[in-house]
Amino acid sequence: MNAQQHVTDLSRPVAAAAEPQSARVARGLERTAIGHRLTVFSQHATSMELRVFDRDDPDWLLERLPMERVGDDFTVDTELLQLGTPYAVGVDGPHGPTHAFDTSRNAVPPHARGIVRTPHGQHRATVVSDDFDWGGVQRPEIPLDRQVIYEAHVKGLTKLSPHMPAELRGTYAGLAHPSTIAYLQDLGVTTVQLLPIHLFVSEQRLLQQGRVNYWGYNTLSWFAPHSAYASRRAQFDGTGGVLREVKGMVRLLHEAGLQVALDVVYNHTAEEGMGGPPSSLRLIDNASYYRVHEAGHMIDYTGCGNTLDASLPAAQELVVDSLRYWHRELQVDGFRFDLAPVLGRDAEGAFDPEHPLLRRILDDPQLQTATMIAEPWDVGPDGWQTGRFPAGYSEWNDRYRDTVRQFWLSDLRSFRHGGDGSTGVGPLAHAVSGSEGLFASARGPLESVNFITAHDGFTLADLTRYDRKHNEGNGEENRDGADDNRSFNHGVEGRTEDLAVQLDRRRSMRNVLGTLLVSAGVPMLTMGDEFGRSQRGNNNAYCQDSALTWMRWDRKDWQHAFFAQTRRLLELRREHPALRPLEYGQTEQRVAGSSRLDWFNGAGLHMTIDDWDHSQDRTMQMLAESTPIEEAYSRVLVIFHGSPRDSLITTPEPDGATELELLWDSAADHHDEERVAPGERVLVPAMSMRVYAVHGVPAAGAPLATVMRYRAPVSAPSGASQREG
Repeated sequence: MNAQQHVTDLSRPVAAAAEPQSARVARGLERTAIGHRLTVFSQHATSMELRVFDRDDPDWLLERLPMERVGDDFTVDTELLQLGTPYAVGVDGPHGPTHAFDTSRNAVPPHARGIVRTPHGQHRATVVSDDFDWGGVQRPEIPLDRQVIYEAHVKGLTKLSPHMPAELRGTYAGLAHPSTIAYLQDLGVTTVQLLPIHLFVSEQRLLQQGRVNYWGYNTLSWFAPHSAYASRRAQFDGTGGVLREVKGMVRLLHEAGLQVALDVVYNHTAEEGMGGPPSSLRLIDNASYYRVHEAGHMIDYTGCGNTLDASLPAAQELVVDSLRYWHRELQVDGFRFDLAPVLGRDAEGAFDPEHPLLRRILDDPQLQTATMIAEPWDVGPDGWQTGRFPAGYSEWNDRYRDTVRQFWLSDLRSFRHGGDGSTGVGPLAHAVSGSEGLFASARGPLESVNFITAHDGFTLADLTRYDRKHNEGNGEENRDGADDNRSFNHGVEGRTEDLAVQLDRRRSMRNVLGTLLVSAGVPMLTMGDEFGRSQRGNNNAYCQDSALTWMRWDRKDWQHAFFAQTRRLLELRREHPALRPLEYGQTEQRVAGSSRLDWFNGAGLHMTIDDWDHSQDRTMQMLAESTPIEEAYSRVLVIFHGSPRDSLITTPEPDGATELELLWDSAADHHDEERVAPGERVLVPAMSMRVYAVHGVPAAGAPLATVMRYRAPVSAPSGASQREG
């Protein structure tokens, strides 16, 4: 299809079958024979009215209609609410420190699926249709062990793309453009996880500085999509056109076999602190949604001025309604919950893994096919909760991130300055084998989302270019962003023309990336890391909407080579189930769906306690043998050599092995053929890793060795509760 057809197909209105009554959101707008019925919850309000505005001038009030109270809901039926009509509600209620009722303001109902900004800077809900032709396209069914998450920004991914018309760049349609889809397929990722696309606004502080919120973690509505990411054509078609383009994006990605996950921010809203801009929940029923001290000030566990009170029934209902809507009506496959401990805090603010909201999200019949991922920290009391969420949630594993960075980067810096490495191979073994001990054995390795980088922090390239953050452009005198980055600039801060330093950095990048993609768990790549994107040392680029954060498509030769390395590693992961077990393995037995892991030192002997704990002997060999349920058998040997010196390493002699075939070597930026015999000595360059396929199978009934396993202590890593911005 040509570009014009592409946009048209994404945004055209179509007829759809009537939605079953049981699937409707209880509150919000419902179609009636004459127009629509609006239902809005407010436990504490004394009265509420519908305010209908002019379609051509949404600041111009046309009608006020009183709403009838039914229990804690206010409702009205009217023919005035037709497609495209702007509306709001005015709410009155008691005065007091926990309330913020103000009838002079127009509040956006929280279930509004379309929202427009008026010329005077206010917001109005609009009536939109959910009709859309999905064309029979089904969600891709990708088992969790095969998923590779690609964290991306809708605008940043394609804003500089030369492969599409200018009007599509930086839009939902651009993300679903054939060139973008082909790029993602060629790379080999399975799941595109988008930074927030719920409608958001910039914080008042940023606006006063002339800056914007680029990442989007400042939500105005949990139902309406962010209209600024829609193509110009869709925006001219109103909020309905925006909604259809989002659905069209999901449809085209699904058609290509790619899943779509959303980063969702249910922990706070754009209403900020009590002096912030009220627009919705605060005006409708502040005390039913937010954590408010009895004296009236907001309780802030997010660092953003307010905190959703997940112990309150109305707050729980709103979150679940939003998840149902995006999963059912927009066919989104999964959700990553920003600052997720907020959703598990009880009335006193204590985190409860069996919190009613956390359980409702898992148990809701309409959400059974959705993947749930928690960012397991916030800035409240006991904010680090990694490993404590209930089974069914995967979690961002910050301990994994810190361990891998420490082993390959921080310790290398120490070596270069005449010191010793602080990390032995034990913690690395714990990380790459699925972080058992951090996660309960019953949960399994797939509940660890392994990552080295994310939107919040250094890019992969910057981890090897900078020893310290460079956030001066954010306007906070470099105070914002994490200080504990566990990075290493390889002797030069920032860019350099020194070829030796460049090659050194690329090897470190390959070490980190290779470790990620041979580890048990669900790997996550950050947009641009596949070729070495830099943000010039900014590790908190939340307010940088510019070429600094947009992905470049004109690349140097080394970046093309690095992309090929990433693609190769993803291919190896797909081909070898031994690298992606479903369950934790058990010593001296084979567990279906797990990987049997044997550990060897540099002499090819089984690891001892001293081998695990000795920080100077930093060579470890991991023999992963799959016990697959539906896939072909595989065995893989991974050599991790964290020594600053080249070493001769003796490979192990696995039972039944006939040959070791080199699949990947981090010391080279290309693939060389190499085949060695089991037990043969190989020269492994300093600070590098290798992946071998082990050919041959064990003899039937071969005994299993008793293998020493490493268990890491569990404690909160430093910087675990950093909050972006």
